[in-house]
Amino acid sequence: MSRIIPRTALLAALGLVTAAGATATVFGTPAGAATAGCKVEYRITNQWNTGFGADVVVTNTGDPVAAWTLEWTYANGQQVTQGWNAAITQSGAAVTAKSLSYNGSLATGGSTSFGFNGSHTGTNAVPATFKLNGVTCNGADPTQPPTTPPTTPPTTPPTTPPPSGGKVDNPYAGARVYVNPEWSAKAAAEPGGTRVSNQPTAVWLDRIALVTGGSGKMGLRDHLDAALAQKGSGELVVQLVVYDLPGRDCSALASNGELGPTEIDKYKTQFIDPIAAILADPKYAGLRIVTAVEIDSLPNLVTNVSGRPTATPACDVMKANGNYIKGVGYALNKLGSIANVYNYVDAGHHGWLGWDDNFGASAEMFKQAATAEGSTLSKVHGFIVNTANFSALKEDNFKIDDSVGGTSVRQSKWVDWNRYTDELSYAQAMRAKVVSLGFDPGVGMLIDTSRNGWGGTARPTGPGATTSVDSYVNGGRYDRRIHLGNWCNQAGAGLGERPQAAPAPGIDAYVWMKPPGESDGASKEIPNNEGKGFDRMCDPTYTGNVRNGNSMSGALPDAPLAGQWFPAQFQELMKNAYPAL
Repeated sequence: MSRIIPRTALLAALGLVTAAGATATVFGTPAGAATAGCKVEYRITNQWNTGFGADVVVTNTGDPVAAWTLEWTYANGQQVTQGWNAAITQSGAAVTAKSLSYNGSLATGGSTSFGFNGSHTGTNAVPATFKLNGVTCNGADPTQPPTTPPTTPPTTPPTTPPPSGGKVDNPYAGARVYVNPEWSAKAAAEPGGTRVSNQPTAVWLDRIALVTGGSGKMGLRDHLDAALAQKGSGELVVQLVVYDLPGRDCSALASNGELGPTEIDKYKTQFIDPIAAILADPKYAGLRIVTAVEIDSLPNLVTNVSGRPTATPACDVMKANGNYIKGVGYALNKLGSIANVYNYVDAGHHGWLGWDDNFGASAEMFKQAATAEGSTLSKVHGFIVNTANFSALKEDNFKIDDSVGGTSVRQSKWVDWNRYTDELSYAQAMRAKVVSLGFDPGVGMLIDTSRNGWGGTARPTGPGATTSVDSYVNGGRYDRRIHLGNWCNQAGAGLGERPQAAPAPGIDAYVWMKPPGESDGASKEIPNNEGKGFDRMCDPTYTGNVRNGNSMSGALPDAPLAGQWFPAQFQELMKNAYPAL
């Protein structure tokens, strides 16, 4: 996923800036080689002291290629220190970035992106030229040389149309992602926060009032207008969390909503319909709008109803009245009918649905909702996992098939017979499952990596001791929660992988859907008019319930209401970031 902030004043050197937020667009078709050509956008997305982050979008304007190599040279001693979505090497000032197995194929007009962090010594000029597979991208088409540096990056229309319905396969590919200015300002105001304040995070629509905005809060149109300003001439993704079902989150209190269990008509007419009307405005047709549809809903109808030890009366009510199914189906149908909207249905996380009796039944529930209220499976572009949760992206120090002394890892207290150890394996398995049920074979997955880094001094550097299966798992696991069922403001958590497109097979993007630093729920009861209750899982003194194995909650103290800014958590997330900031 691209990481970009609004463009600042443009300088020389191809009409670019070299401060944080800089962009460089370089075109080329070498003389005498009409079938080869390239366009490169090099964007400095963040800059601090002697470090910087950059994002590179590569567009092939020539014949299709099966693999690519991009080369450039730095003039000011810059050094690449860490990269993603490409194999990056550096020799002296010369940098080479090579495609990986999943992003090497580029059709004519096709784009891909990669990013990296680097160091500089004070001057950080953008590279003057790039070569793609030996082709120099050093200016506009020689047949039409520019007379002055452009003030905005020129564009090359794609030569191949998008798939039917006007949607692209992966909305994040070759696109930047909207930086929410409200979150960015809060992050930047924190000590050290400018290191991440230009990362893209989602806009949460969890109350009817937030659709229109007011009282100092941006409404949906305000955000979309700001997105148009950030978009410039390239592609831009806007991420929305649509989250206001009747009887919302029936198994918790901190995230309860404003609508009662029976208010399905109000949900449709006062929440979804106004959102759909705004998104359908032709003014916003050039944006790629990603919706994460109703987290914390459908899986509750499988795991927290009568017959399960984790049952709650509220979830029984929502299963009986069908309003979760109706609400999600209605939202998918209305929003998915808009040509530039990409619906991703919440699919929980491996620590919720990874057990055999939860996994398949939840996938069936997703299909039921996706075909309710006039919706069809085609209205679902993908699924999102780990939203606002803390499950590790990938556990490297133990595998689900490992055993210690003849005892399977699945029998450890931590794994507890789960089929999965981390979010990447779970997401890929869930994708295969929903495809087997009839969802489109091209369906993509998103993984929320905003708070699952688990870095810092407590991060294990290798497997645990093999004295027992528990010592092996506990000594090596990155996820340091007391129990997989703990979900509120977890102590020790860190920022995870930075947002990026197509990081692994079947994964459309790693995203920061939960804005880091926003609370999951209050540590104590706080009166409010948002319908948000006090959940003991957010109380650090709570000794637990059946849903977390009667374990301590692991929550940070002194937290505000869900969605409100929590400075102490934000600082801890930065301190424990992995990759480190």
